Amino acid sequence: MTQPAAREKMDRRDFLKTSGLVALIGATQLKSAEALAKTSSPVTAPTSDLLSDLIRANNAQIPALLSEQELRPGHRWHGGIINEYGLHTVGGTSGFISSLACALAAPSSKYFNSPELAQPLRLAVAYIIKAQHEDGTVDYFATNFHSNPDMAFILELVCPACELLRTSSLPIYRSIADELGVFITRGADGLVTGGIHTPNHRWVVCSALALANALYPNPRYVARVDQWLAETIDLDPDGQYTEKSTTVYSPTVDNSLVHVARLLNRPALYEPVRRNLEMTLFYVHPDGEVVTEASRRQDRNTRGSMARYYYSYRALALQDGNGRFAAMCRQIEQTARAQISILPALLTQIDLNRPLPAEATLPTDYAQVFAYSNLARIRRGARSGTILASNTTLFSFRKGAAALEAVRCATAFFGKGQFIADTLEPVDGRYILRQKLEGPYFQPLSADQIAHGDHVKMAPNGTLSTDSRALRTRSNVQALESVITITESAGKFTLEFSITGTDEVPVALELALRHGGKLTGVEPVAHVNDAFLLSSGTGRYSVGDDTIEFGPGQAPHTYTQVRGALPKWEGLSVYVTGLTPFKTTLTIN
Repeated sequence: MTQPAAREKMDRRDFLKTSGLVALIGATQLKSAEALAKTSSPVTAPTSDLLSDLIRANNAQIPALLSEQELRPGHRWHGGIINEYGLHTVGGTSGFISSLACALAAPSSKYFNSPELAQPLRLAVAYIIKAQHEDGTVDYFATNFHSNPDMAFILELVCPACELLRTSSLPIYRSIADELGVFITRGADGLVTGGIHTPNHRWVVCSALALANALYPNPRYVARVDQWLAETIDLDPDGQYTEKSTTVYSPTVDNSLVHVARLLNRPALYEPVRRNLEMTLFYVHPDGEVVTEASRRQDRNTRGSMARYYYSYRALALQDGNGRFAAMCRQIEQTARAQISILPALLTQIDLNRPLPAEATLPTDYAQVFAYSNLARIRRGARSGTILASNTTLFSFRKGAAALEAVRCATAFFGKGQFIADTLEPVDGRYILRQKLEGPYFQPLSADQIAHGDHVKMAPNGTLSTDSRALRTRSNVQALESVITITESAGKFTLEFSITGTDEVPVALELALRHGGKLTGVEPVAHVNDAFLLSSGTGRYSVGDDTIEFGPGQAPHTYTQVRGALPKWEGLSVYVTGLTPFKTTLTIN
């Protein structure tokens, strides 16, 4: 999309002065729409009041933030923000600085150019400079010390704040911007030589250096970015990053790469972002939550919205005229509005305030396999199913607000019977999950082995050590093979279980349902909270007008917490039990 020439030449300070930001989506709405209508891409008139909502929300939290600042005279962390554990952190204080800077910079804010925030800001900046180590790093008290990656995350917050303070009409705030610049340049200098822990840290460091370079140009910053970028972006052919963290680190990487692309003129970096955003369209549940089961990080099996992706979807929707990305922005605004956190970007990046392009239809009827994540996604309107290998959750299902968060399978097979499929095989509309297990016994060491010193070795838990087992002849080997075949028709899923090999092994299938719904057709498991048996027939789980039906059930035994299985899911768990050879079919609808 193109911009009117006058807008292209307008710098950020002029934009703030002349448009008042909110006026951009208010009084000047018609003019913007008319100008944009002359471009080659169709647009819709801006109808969202997101920016004004973000300004109001930011204003509302300022009093509480001010009350959290450490103001005791002589305190070692004077000016810092106290977290819930009583620790004063640079991370928390950087968020404080960002919020105050946004409140000061937005003309519609009641704090616009307010002198009352000068002293809190100055104290906060003094605190983070004092807390910064000589090598430019800071401590993240939860786990990391002298941490370059955490400094990078902090620079992503305070660099836009510094930019906003620089453009203030009040000398006091421009002076504070200079003080904040000391912290920024020391931190960026540290990133030039500092290391990282995880894959996404590379791109957050690049983003932080690009932001710092925009304020304080330094060829060393750019050279370090290029050094990291030489490793190439860790995107698989499905369009997912290494950590597969859909609520935390995938959007973090997307946002970081957009910053580097726009600030350092690296347009090729938009391509991995596009591919990830396209893939993520198929990871969205009907209620706007995102699939997290395949994550390799802390958000695995957690509830999460698409809010963190908003910045990248908006940036690429505007840059590419992408209607699906625009539609996702609108969906996020509707389903996770309170979680959108892009006020600094809207105040520092003029183009983000342009009207989104015309919306295109989002995918809501599909069956997609993401082989590199061992995951299949099937959605039919309000019904959404996820099938997984290499995961203790083999299936999950949503019907509107009703959430079957996990189907899990466990057998009491030598304490290692939690089902985790080795592979996901899509075959003619079926999805096949397989696992093979062995349970051997071990023979005495031979006389020759003992003569050479290979005596009995025991592990601390009282079993034969792994080294000892490797030396011994195996006997009486037991085997168990589990095959689960999943089929779907019009949003109705059939799960066929076949567990064979050693006979009389107890089996427990767990259907884990989110707290807050009503269960019928089941009976409580004695002495276990929120655990139920489906001994026959069909069970029902309802949230409002949304109902999930599952069955038929069977429960010849009540051994639901089998040895070696994961603990009961946090929620309402319904169990179907049996003994091998175990063959049953569950229908979920």
